[in-house]
Amino acid sequence: MKDLPDNALRGLGVSDGVAIGPAHVVEGGMDRVREFRISSGRVPMEIQRFRDAKATAARQLEHLREQSRRIGGGAGEEMDYLLSAHASMLAGSRLIRGVEQRITDRMINAEAAVQREISAIVRQFRALSDPYLAARGDDVRDLGRRLIRALGGERTEPFANIAVGSIVVAREITPADTAAMAPNQVAGMAAEIGGADGHTAIMARGLGLPAVLGVPDLVATIRQGDQVILDGMAGVVIVRPDKATVEAYRRQRSSLLRRRRALAKLTDLPSETRDGVAIHLQANVELPIEAEQALGFGAEGIGLLRSEFQFMAAETEPDEDSQYEQLAGIVQSMNGRPVTIRTLDVGFDKLPPSMVEGLPPGDNPALGLRAIRLSLLRPALLDTQLAAILRAGMHGPVRILLPMITSVSEITAVRAALLRVARKLKRRGVAVPDPLPPLGVMIEVPAAALSADALARACDFFSIGTNDLTMYTLALDRTNEQVASLYDPLHPGVLRLMQFAVAAALRAGIPVNVCGEMAGDPRFAPLLVGLGIRDLSMAVGSIPLVKQRIRRLDTIAAAEHADMVMAQTDPARSAELLDAIS
Repeated sequence: MKDLPDNALRGLGVSDGVAIGPAHVVEGGMDRVREFRISSGRVPMEIQRFRDAKATAARQLEHLREQSRRIGGGAGEEMDYLLSAHASMLAGSRLIRGVEQRITDRMINAEAAVQREISAIVRQFRALSDPYLAARGDDVRDLGRRLIRALGGERTEPFANIAVGSIVVAREITPADTAAMAPNQVAGMAAEIGGADGHTAIMARGLGLPAVLGVPDLVATIRQGDQVILDGMAGVVIVRPDKATVEAYRRQRSSLLRRRRALAKLTDLPSETRDGVAIHLQANVELPIEAEQALGFGAEGIGLLRSEFQFMAAETEPDEDSQYEQLAGIVQSMNGRPVTIRTLDVGFDKLPPSMVEGLPPGDNPALGLRAIRLSLLRPALLDTQLAAILRAGMHGPVRILLPMITSVSEITAVRAALLRVARKLKRRGVAVPDPLPPLGVMIEVPAAALSADALARACDFFSIGTNDLTMYTLALDRTNEQVASLYDPLHPGVLRLMQFAVAAALRAGIPVNVCGEMAGDPRFAPLLVGLGIRDLSMAVGSIPLVKQRIRRLDTIAAAEHADMVMAQTDPARSAELLDAIS
């Protein structure tokens, strides 16, 4: 609905859908706790009190893990994974050591020590520029809240008496809160804190629950039992709506369900144009839960698996076995469909806390030590990841994708490392794929696109990252509101770099796909197909919409329109031509 009533609260829609029902308001959150000094003789007893609370929190997490296993499917597995990560943080992590150190050194009560340590860790996460990595601070804060409640003897059962069809309303909804919900009772969720990249949002999408986060003054505005409309697409919560508004949203919900049913019918249909040309649609995946969702949406594989999730909650760099187990699980879950695993793509501005030590920040992190540069600087880091990928490749077809490549020498160095790691694994008696997995490069900086001919002779496939390619070509950060309006993937400079890279790949006879946001926008499908691209990778939820667009296209007409778009010098005119394609 375009015109919102006065009783509408705006937030961030993080999980699509419309829910209408009574509000179940959950009070609380991580409020400030009382801090006071203790005597030196009291310190051992205070540490023991903290350890008892830690044991209580561990029992609560194990109970929640049992509940998550009963949910089943990808959402249940993801909850179990996250709760397991929380449990591991209780076992000798920096958090636990830091709390006990604060009790000892500052001689303060355990609750205050927990809150101080949590705040310090969360500030580190919040300083990271990458929103996905910054959101990991929410997990630490969630655990801190659990510990403080355990210290106070509180039980954590916020949904014990929730009515069927309720909409959960809270200052904050954590992943552990989500695990405690009964999916057949909760219709949706809204909270004052949270964003699209947090685990709570990802779980909501996995459970199919409409969700709106980041809503100011939510808890102060809504009373227990108030009727609420939650619009997870527009990011709107309407409090105590009138009958006309309720009826309008009921029609909108029915229309949405009809569209979803129509798109669901496309799942098993081939992704091909009207003239019979196959366009392969794959999924971009950040967390294991999304792999199962990809299959449900008809993905032909994972075109981009971001491996950073393995490093985020780690106190230290994850070892080969832990990386292998997580990757193998994803590869197995795809049932023989290909999985393209991108090596670690972080820089100083978005490094996990386990890797920050000893690295200078640099004046411009976006142009500094990051992605493949970091991996090549730390051979042990790269070798461990390559070993895990090779072992996972015994469970299904995998490809290795290298981020931020600018020269052939970088590809040569990684290929040498891959051969070296494979030999070491064989000497250990560990099986590796034969032949070794294909080695591809991201085309995401102008230097890579302009040297695509040379790169194509040194690698096995291209993957065009349109987000970074646009950013680096136009020299702007789209998260900076002062220049965000200038971010335009239809800029002639961006399109010509893409065209040059695609042509180089086709001449060399290697596959080329697009994995940036352009791939997941049905509007751009005719242009990409017209340029000769036959493989697109996108966010899981975009697959049905893009497939619907692909099945209405004719490749010859798309190529003609692409030629017209490429001849333009004005992005606005390119957009007009693109929108005119039927």
